[in-house]
Amino acid sequence: AADALGSENVVGVALPSRFTSEESVIDAKDLADRLRIDFRIIPIEPPFKTMLEVLSRDFAGLPPSAAEENLQARIRGTLLMTMSNKFGWLVLTTGNKSEISTGYCTLYGDTAGGFAVIKDIPKTIVYRLSRYRNTVGPVIPDRVLEKAPTAELRANQKDTDSRPPYDVLDPILKKYVEDDLSVGEIARSGQDRKLAEQVAGLVE
Repeated sequence: AADALGSENVVGVALPSRFTSEESVIDAKDLADRLRIDFRIIPIEPPFKTMLEVLSRDFAGLPPSAAEENLQARIRGTLLMTMSNKFGWLVLTTGNKSEISTGYCTLYGDTAGGFAVIKDIPKTIVYRLSRYRNTVGPVIPDRVLEKAPTAELRANQKDTDSRPPYDVLDPILKKYVEDDLSVGEIARSGQDRKLAEQVAGLVE
């Protein structure tokens, strides 16, 4: 966005929760500094805590689940869309094809926005594009490209907790979603059948 529109026309907003690592906030600030964009930090802990209190009677006795994880993403989506309303900004949705195809995103959360820039780009290509961009000028911190992908919506969460690594997932997704191959055809092409069934299940 900064390359296309100019740094003066881009605002970065970090929305840390109780599960956001210090490194993630540092990396976001580092990225914003390198891009020379306006950068804001809006912690979501106050509204998250309040909403958990509002729901405490109905959630009593139930263990934490995806509901509490997704609540954080929905708070973020609400805040960003409210800023969009207030200032006339266009929210860029962050989800990539690997995440969106397999449902690794939150309705009314990180799916909120006005333009899904990388919706049709698999995660592995997002990494390749990021590394290419750094050959033009080093703007994306190395740690962002090296650490294990995580949504940071619960303690010690990793993307691979609920899906195969992206270098395994993306080739299967391409065959299933883009090439319209069946699970059997994907297995006959050399992919592990159980993995193909898992990915197809996530998509469906």
